[in-house]
Amino acid sequence: MIEARNVTKFFSIINEDRTADGLTAILSVSLKVDDGKIVSLLGPSGCGKSTFLEILGGLQAPTEGGVFIDGVQVLEPLPSTRKEMEAYKRKYKFLSPLANGMFKNQPKHDIAMIFQDYAIFPWMTVLQNVVFALKLRAIKRSEREKKAVFFLKKTGLADSLNKYPSQLSGGMRQRLALARALAVEPRIILMDEPFAAVDTLTRERLQDDLLRLWNETGITVILVTHDVNEALYLSDEIVVFSANPGTIRNRFVINTPRPRRRSDPELSALEQRIGALFKYDINHESEYSI
Repeated sequence: MIEARNVTKFFSIINEDRTADGLTAILSVSLKVDDGKIVSLLGPSGCGKSTFLEILGGLQAPTEGGVFIDGVQVLEPLPSTRKEMEAYKRKYKFLSPLANGMFKNQPKHDIAMIFQDYAIFPWMTVLQNVVFALKLRAIKRSEREKKAVFFLKKTGLADSLNKYPSQLSGGMRQRLALARALAVEPRIILMDEPFAAVDTLTRERLQDDLLRLWNETGITVILVTHDVNEALYLSDEIVVFSANPGTIRNRFVINTPRPRRRSDPELSALEQRIGALFKYDINHESEYSI
C-alpha cells in the first residue's frame, strides 16, 4: 500500500528585487492507494499533481508530512528551521540529505517513473536503453539482454531493437519508456502525462497496452493526466485536485467493470460530473449538479 500522510510542499522564491516570497504547491494531501490499483490524479494546470507524484516517487522531499510504502517512509521532509536542522544532524550525524536519500530510501527501488517527454537516451538503441536501466538496478550482466528483449516484445518493439529513438514514432518511444519501466519489475509505476504528446488513435492504443500489461503484472499505477476520459477508461479511482494550493477536491471510485467502452453511459455521466467540478472551480458556475 502507498500512503501519503498530510503532505505539504512549499517552494521559496526570490523575486527580481531580491525579496523573498513563497508558493505552497500542495497542502495537507492524504491519500491511500491499495496494491494493484490504477489511480488517476486530475486537476487544473499548476495544481501540484506532478509535484505530488514526484514526492510519491521520492524525487522530491515534502516540506511536511510523509509518504509510506507498506509502512516504510520513502523520503523524510528536509529540515526547514534551525531547530529541525540540529535534530536532523543529531539523527544522521555525518550523512548528508543526499546520502540520507540514497541509503534510507529503499522503497524507491520498487518504483519506476514514466515522464511525458519519455526520458530515453537518444544516443542509445532501443535495446541499449532498456539494458542500461537494468544495469542501474544491478541486474546480472548475463540476464540483462534477455530480460530487456522479453519486455520489448511485450510492448511490441521486438522488430525495433537496434533502432535509435529518433527513428521511432511518438507512440513507439512511449512504448520504449513503458518497456524500460516494466523491465525492472517494479511494484509501482508512476506516470506523468505519459500519452499527452501523441495523437488520439495512438493514445487509445497505448491506454489498451497499459491495461493489458497491468492485468498481466498486477502492478500499482498512479497516473497524472488532464484527460478526464482517459482517467475514466483506465482507473479504479480518480482523485481530483483543487487549484492553488493543490488539495484533494473530490474522489471518484469507478465501479464500471473491465473491459470498458469509452462511450459507456456510466462513464459519460461521470465525465460530465467531473467537467462540472472543473467549470465551477474556474468560473464558479455549473450547468450540472455536483
